[in-house]
Amino acid sequence: MKKQDYTFNFEVYDTINDLKEEDKWLLNEAREVTHHAYAPYSNFQVGAIARLNNGEIVAGSNQENASFPVGLCAERVLLAAASSLFPKVPIDTLAISYHNEKGDSDHPISPCGICRQSLVEYESRVGHPIRLILGGMEGKVFVIEKAEMLLPLSFTSKDMK
Repeated sequence: MKKQDYTFNFEVYDTINDLKEEDKWLLNEAREVTHHAYAPYSNFQVGAIARLNNGEIVAGSNQENASFPVGLCAERVLLAAASSLFPKVPIDTLAISYHNEKGDSDHPISPCGICRQSLVEYESRVGHPIRLILGGMEGKVFVIEKAEMLLPLSFTSKDMK
């Protein structure tokens, strides 16, 4: 038997003010987009905003449903909009923020498993990594160079060939 380790590096900033201006703008916009979320059940509003390689900006927010499996996460709403409006255009950077009406919003959160899989598929489909900026309404900020880093041993189209 042989053991393998999986590790990755990411940047940690103490506050949004430590980011470069274009990243600060994206995270601030993601914070604003949380107000567009439809989250009457969880009261956990998520906003995502992306800068595409062509300079366009696309946003998404979580959309809940009384039939719980029907809801959509902000990241998947954004990916669907980006691929519909700008087919085959890579996403350069995607910022994700949240507002938790039941508690704190003071640390980065990571995309759920389904969103991680969707981000990896998008990266693969357009042949370009998606840089992630993760932060709450305040507090530390994480910057991750490739979404695929969040999903080691991912299932991809290569596995189906």
